[in-house]
Formats: sequence, structure tokens, C-alpha cells
Amino acid sequence: MVSKLHRTENLTSVSEFFLMELSDDPELQPFLFGLFLSMYLGIMLGNLLIILAVSSDSHLHTPMYFFLSNLSLADIGFISTTVPKMIVDIQTHSRVISYEGCLTQMCIFIIFVCMDDMLLTVMAYDRFVAICHPLHYLVIMNSYLCRFFIFVSFFISLLDSQLHNLLVLQVTCFKDLEMSNFYCDPSQLLDLACSNTFTNNIVRYFAVAIFGFLPFSAIIFSYYKILSSILRLPSSGGRYRAFSTCGSHLAIVCLFYGTGLCVYLSSAVSLSPRKDAVASVVYTVVTPMLNPFIYSLRNSDVKRAMMGFLSKAT
Repeated sequence: MVSKLHRTENLTSVSEFFLMELSDDPELQPFLFGLFLSMYLGIMLGNLLIILAVSSDSHLHTPMYFFLSNLSLADIGFISTTVPKMIVDIQTHSRVISYEGCLTQMCIFIIFVCMDDMLLTVMAYDRFVAICHPLHYLVIMNSYLCRFFIFVSFFISLLDSQLHNLLVLQVTCFKDLEMSNFYCDPSQLLDLACSNTFTNNIVRYFAVAIFGFLPFSAIIFSYYKILSSILRLPSSGGRYRAFSTCGSHLAIVCLFYGTGLCVYLSSAVSLSPRKDAVASVVYTVVTPMLNPFIYSLRNSDVKRAMMGFLSKAT
């Protein structure tokens, strides 16, 4: 075990950081290895099946399923940025990540997290148009607008990633090299900075407002309008199905944003390292695992397309 470092380092002398272990108990390591490996493989399989089913079935070439397949692609990148490294670290009993590797992981992680963020917002808007303006749905959600939404989502994600990358590259010294998380979280890196902390905090809260609260507010407003329309449905069965679907979608959104904001603002909300790690696991593993089930696998059209694709493959 590497002893914890508490001295200030010049940036030029920092070659690596030390990530936190999920458990210090050696008897738990095989269990954690098997658990996260199985979860990772399950998430990859579920999301790949959704992408293949949507692309192979012409009936699913609609805006909703177009965004779903892009969400699955973003989830694959999201979880592949952190979990494989964690699995290897558990197996090799290593906590070390190079400085360059840490920055690379942070940048890619932010891109896919922000893509998830933007896509959840776009999907909420898509459902709002479909339910509240059904007669104009195909006119409003045309193919050009759908592709434009994906382009803007990626551009905003890239902008967010480069903003954090620029902040970290400006850090001239670190108070510590021990990170209280199992991956290179941007907020953790900024917390370790021993200079420009005021500027870092200002930019951090600005990023939370722009890339967090604004999309979340747009999602809540969209579902508020959706629920208002649902309440006017004459059929109680239709209301129940719509409430069930919207409730599960909102639960995933709240889980994603709630844990994500807790992790990103962990220093402000005074989370202990272990609680921060638990929130990070929910944020980076559990949410991508639930997305395919909540948004797609409960859908009869997607299940039918999957069965058709699997039957053709065999």
C-alpha cells in the first residue's frame, strides 16, 4: 500500500495520482471483481443490443429510438471510461494512474457524462412534443432537427470537457496526490489544487448551473407539461400507463442528476470519501445499467426488434 502523501508538489514533478480502493478488505476483492465485471458486461450487452435492434428495424427509425440508440452509445462510452480501469486495479491491487492517463480519463469521462445529460434533456423534449403536440410531432421532430440536437449535444460536451481540462492544466501545484474516488473525477482534481481555488470554484459552480441545473430544469418542465396533458386523458388505463412510464423516467433522471451533483460538489456537501465512492458507483455504474431497462427493454417495439435481430443472427 502506498503511503498517503501530504506535501505540496510542483506540477512538473507530479507523474501519477493514487485512486481510492472501494474496500480495504482483501477477502472482498474477488467479489468486487466479479460484481463489476458482470455489471460491465451486462451493460455493454444491453446497450449494444438496443443499438443493433434500432438500426436493423426500419419501424424503429423514429426520433425517439434515434435518441435512445445515441443514449446507449453514450452509456457505453460513459461506463467504459471508468469501470475497466477499476476492474484491472482490483485484480492487480494497484491504485496508480499516471498524470497523463488521469487527464485523458477525465476529459473522455466529461464528454460522455455531458452527452448523457444533453440526451436526457433532448429525450424529454421529444416526449413533450409527442404527447402535447402529437399532430405536429413529425413536422417539428424532423431528421434535420434530430441530427442538429446530437451535434449540439456533442459540441456542448466537448466544450465542457475542454473547460475542465484547461482548469486542471492551469494548476501549478497539488496539495495531495491521493484521490478520494476510484476514477479521475474533475472536482477531485480541482480540490487537490493549492492555487486558484477561488477561480476554480467560480468556474465549477458556473459549469453546474449551465450543464446541470439548466438541463435538469428543462427536463422537469417538459415532464410537468407531459403530466398535465396525461391528466386530461379520458381513459384511466391510459393515464396509469403514462404515469408509470413518466415516473420511471423521472426516477432515472433524479438518480443521475442527484448522485452526479453530489459527486461533483462533494467538497461543498461534505460527503465522506466512502459515501462519495458509493454515490460515484450509483452515478457511473447503476444509472447506465438501468437506462436500457427503463427506456428501452420495457418497450414492446424494442423487444420485438431485438427478438427479430437475434433470430436473424442465429
